[in-house]
Amino acid sequence: MDPIGVEPTTVHHVVAIPFPLQGHTNAMMSLCKLLAAQKDNLLVTFVVTEEWLGRISSEPKPATIRFASIPNIGERAKAVDLGGFIEAVMNKMETPFEQLLDRLEPPVARILADFELQWPIGVGSRRKIPVASLWTMSASFFSVLHHSFAFRQNGHLSLPFPGDGEEQMDTIPGITSTQLEDLRTVIRETDPQALETTFQGISKASNAQYLLLSSVYELEPQAFDTLKAIFPFPVYSIGPATRYLEIEDSSSKICPDHDDHLKWLDSQPKDSVLYFSLGSVMQVSDAQMDEFAAALRSSGVRFFWVARGDASRLKESCGDMGLVVPWCDQLRVLCHPSIGGFWSHCGWNSTQEAVYAGVPMLAFPLFLDQVPNSRQIVEDWKTGWSVKRAEAGSEILVAKEAIAELVQRFMDLESCEGNEIRKRARELKNLCRQAIAKSGSSYANLDAFICNFLDGHGHCGVSLFEQKSL
Repeated sequence: MDPIGVEPTTVHHVVAIPFPLQGHTNAMMSLCKLLAAQKDNLLVTFVVTEEWLGRISSEPKPATIRFASIPNIGERAKAVDLGGFIEAVMNKMETPFEQLLDRLEPPVARILADFELQWPIGVGSRRKIPVASLWTMSASFFSVLHHSFAFRQNGHLSLPFPGDGEEQMDTIPGITSTQLEDLRTVIRETDPQALETTFQGISKASNAQYLLLSSVYELEPQAFDTLKAIFPFPVYSIGPATRYLEIEDSSSKICPDHDDHLKWLDSQPKDSVLYFSLGSVMQVSDAQMDEFAAALRSSGVRFFWVARGDASRLKESCGDMGLVVPWCDQLRVLCHPSIGGFWSHCGWNSTQEAVYAGVPMLAFPLFLDQVPNSRQIVEDWKTGWSVKRAEAGSEILVAKEAIAELVQRFMDLESCEGNEIRKRARELKNLCRQAIAKSGSSYANLDAFICNFLDGHGHCGVSLFEQKSL
């Protein structure tokens, strides 16, 4: 563990445990940094597997956040066996986590856990340690899953979702027709083990003592009001749980590789570059990646492409209009003035970062909540366009001709349609910045959470979100 030089008797010791995937880990770390920025006498022990410790141990963080590790559970195998990886998360992390709690000093006063882990609530109950759960997806998706689970409990919904030749469900109370169609798509295209794990988490939601959601109230007011009415415990909108504090801190360090990225972006005209990334979990076929490369090369559009393990292979085939890298500091790149659009898988972290940066999106969902997220982006917020794709299971989801034509239209700064979504993106950016300001909803919710959960003063203070429900 990192030494921190703080007297144990002066601190509130919180243990944070994320689900061991990139988006979940990033969101939990961002939340911990926000808590550390608002509360002086806080010590956070951030618990990850040994493999994850190797990845994030050099990440800049406040002195009041330290790392601790538990044994690996097979993270490298998740790309080929996601179900097996999830099963290991559920069955192999709890015991070493409890053993770690016994060794930590000062004694642990609170546990902050990823909602989908499920087992930390039991650990806290046995040890009489209060537990707060962090939901890292949208409030709207949580609401849909909660209503679906309730319907399923009454025997009306099974997994997999009724399909061809079986009874089709036309309605689920509390879910709109578009949300129901999204749910069908999610169930049809998601790994069954991943989906079952999410439903199991929803089934235990009522056991939580506090629920934090990584979203901004003003982005999803109806969903938050619904959850507030359902649960008897505090529900806090504390998003965006992104690393915006580091972006706003001009003294924060930039790694040398990223400095090269910024130099390239500095040389590009304002709003001229398409940022292209499909996240850190799901993958598309090599054939589809080659279609992307051919399309970007022929489109004439400047691009910045995070291609992960395919970066070295694709560099030569992409031409000289863009930059292909295996990794970048995504939020810092999105906030660069040369970025004018984002081709995204619509993961919730990426969606929040795009909102924070004021960047419109081309929505290309691949997995789980990304489907309803894309609908929010395109239909509710009107800050993006959908990418029309072939049915799941096809090796080529989008052909190079369609990709090239779409990005050309999307990045056309003279387009009335394009300028309208850019205007909406700027409006949501302002809304997001207002929420995290000292007078904003997310700031007030975080302050109320600190008072109630960390300081143990009961339900002291009234958040802006709670005011709307009074």
